[in-house]
Amino acid sequence: MPEVRLRGVSKRYGKVVAVDSIDLTIEDGEYITILGPSGCGKTTLIRMIAGIIEPSAGEVFIGGKDMNGVLIEDRDIGYVFQNIALFPNMSVEGNVRYGPRAQGKEMEEQKRVAQEMVSLVHLLDKMAMFPSALCGGEQQKASLARVLASGSRLLLLDEPLSALDARVRVDLRYELRRLAKALGITVVHVTHDQEEAMSVSDRIVLMRAGSVVEVGSPEKLYTHPERIFSANFIGETNLIEGWVKEKVEGASLIELRGGVDVRVADCPFGKGEAVVVSIRPEFVFPFTSGLKAKIIRVTYMGSYWRAAAVTESEDEVEFDIPIQEGSMYGVGQEVNLMINRKAAVVFPRPREGIMEAVRLE
Repeated sequence: MPEVRLRGVSKRYGKVVAVDSIDLTIEDGEYITILGPSGCGKTTLIRMIAGIIEPSAGEVFIGGKDMNGVLIEDRDIGYVFQNIALFPNMSVEGNVRYGPRAQGKEMEEQKRVAQEMVSLVHLLDKMAMFPSALCGGEQQKASLARVLASGSRLLLLDEPLSALDARVRVDLRYELRRLAKALGITVVHVTHDQEEAMSVSDRIVLMRAGSVVEVGSPEKLYTHPERIFSANFIGETNLIEGWVKEKVEGASLIELRGGVDVRVADCPFGKGEAVVVSIRPEFVFPFTSGLKAKIIRVTYMGSYWRAAAVTESEDEVEFDIPIQEGSMYGVGQEVNLMINRKAAVVFPRPREGIMEAVRLE
């Protein structure tokens, strides 16, 4: 199984920097997701790994070998594109057999490999069908089987689910991870969908404006992000500005606008320092005491209600309500909001301001 190592990899188009000096190691058998907003450089990065485009600077190593000047067909990789690429004049079996046939394998071996890979993606009953007779999810499964049949141990997925319906995307993303782990292959998966990245990844590489912002497991990036951008981009969060008022009993007291205080777990910032508190909506609760607020919006989300309220510190805070309690809350209602202090993450207040710190470009 190949390790992928990037060392100082950059790509420039004139004065435009698409990817800026990235260092990254992807371990053997690891499922890595490159996540970020549109235009952040994630597709450019995966295409440099594939050899579709050459870096302006830096080096790409696959399996310990320098890929400088090595053509895509000589890198032993499988590449699944956003736009489903199947030969329309070939059946599913014909498409999947194409790789082994191009490698000069005997007919019986071609058939064996094709049946094995088509079985892995659960399309055995569709082997004789042509792409036009398949739905979008089935076409992408056939495309995946064709790539896997090549025997490549490194699989590159460039927005493989973005053209599919929402329900199909959910089903197929679990299939992707199952296949990768069953075959023991290394996967680099590009997406802009946070939920997709959270559900399939061993680690997430979060990008912004051509650079890597943060790398970590889905759980780490969700519960303990290192940057405000990470907290805001992955999932949803409330960002509340304040100052460290004092340290009390292993906790930090944060003063918000208007002299309102909230208590969070002890943070590494000193008294008087300007900070931003990040707290996910699921960790904010209506309570008998806490931040006084007035509800301005209640939205039905299926399995829960999402409410938004303006606090006495003039911050808009979203919180979740259990589905069975939805009728208890309405627009204009006054509530007290308590936050789970252990779930709050405290950042230094960015000099450029919160809006600039979380901007996608």
